[in-house]
Amino acid sequence: MRRIYLDHAATTPVDPRVREAMTPFFGDAFGNASSVHWYGQQARLALERARATIARALGAHPAELTFTSGGTESDNFAIRGVFCAARKRGRTHIVTTAAEHHAVLDCVEALRGEGADVTILPVDSSGRVAPDAVGGAIGERTCLVTVMHANNEVGTISDIAAIADLAHRQGVLLHTDAVQSFGKVTVNVQELGVDLASVSAHKIYGPKGIGALYIRRGTEIENIFWGGGQERGRRPGTENVAFAAGFARAAEIALEGMKEQSSQVQVLRNSLEEKLRLEFPGLLTNGHSVERLPHILNVSFGFPPFVPEGEMLLLNMDLEGIAVSSGSACTSGSVQPSHVLIAMGRDRATAKATIRFSFGRSNTPDDVDTAVTALKMVAARMKAV
Repeated sequence: MRRIYLDHAATTPVDPRVREAMTPFFGDAFGNASSVHWYGQQARLALERARATIARALGAHPAELTFTSGGTESDNFAIRGVFCAARKRGRTHIVTTAAEHHAVLDCVEALRGEGADVTILPVDSSGRVAPDAVGGAIGERTCLVTVMHANNEVGTISDIAAIADLAHRQGVLLHTDAVQSFGKVTVNVQELGVDLASVSAHKIYGPKGIGALYIRRGTEIENIFWGGGQERGRRPGTENVAFAAGFARAAEIALEGMKEQSSQVQVLRNSLEEKLRLEFPGLLTNGHSVERLPHILNVSFGFPPFVPEGEMLLLNMDLEGIAVSSGSACTSGSVQPSHVLIAMGRDRATAKATIRFSFGRSNTPDDVDTAVTALKMVAARMKAV
């Protein structure tokens, strides 16, 4: 069976050029970047080169970039770190949206138990929050606004620059989760006006287990880990030089080919959407029609006279060799509808009858045709059952 991977929003395979960039650090260049001898200094040089490369891709200064274990840690560091620093001044209010990644939503909910006052704003039917709604939610005790740059489920891109402007007018910091958008579209922290931004390597053909947090110079933030003085004292622990080098190479490759790659996956996404609409007249596309990432297509199905479960769609597609993602999440042994789609106003049945297709460098027009054919077979099989 020929297998087709259409779940690049979940993770991507490591690019061979990235593996090549990491290989030396699993061999002779094994030094600890904190050591003062030659071995350590070679590792330190590689680490700082990697930091500079990723910072340059973000439009940041290298000193503003802290390596982490990934997007989740970066989100937690940004939110908890700013909150802990600000509560000393009596500022304990955080503003976010109902469509954020769980790394954000679960973090702010945990902070409620530590005295945080949290405002979770609604989003519109495309998954966007109105900048004016964010501005209106900010009060005297607000310390942070956190809004994701592009939604990982539906691909909708938010107007972060407008939100940053409103937040800064009231003296409030803005954090954005740019994990899904970095390397797919331009993410320039100066143009966006953000104070903190989270990014990750494994979404751009880099290794799993490394990410970074951009922290604008002068931003007041406290550590969430304690130990050595690595990462300028912000994130203790022996640095993962090999993965940092891989992250940097992945960022270079992504930026070099961004225009061409975005065009390629957008053509595939649009083709799939058009063909699915012809085959399934009741198809519902989730997300903004224009302001969206080029590689993500999130759709909900209805096969009269019933609405299928997303997990069953996913499993049946996998049996046909097509790897896609469901709009649902397994929680405590039961399938729950996507919180993003619910926040967008979809009913539970529609939210559960959802598939996210996400394209990458290796996908071809033939993959689109094969996926459509497979879905037709799956639909017929599910109807028969």
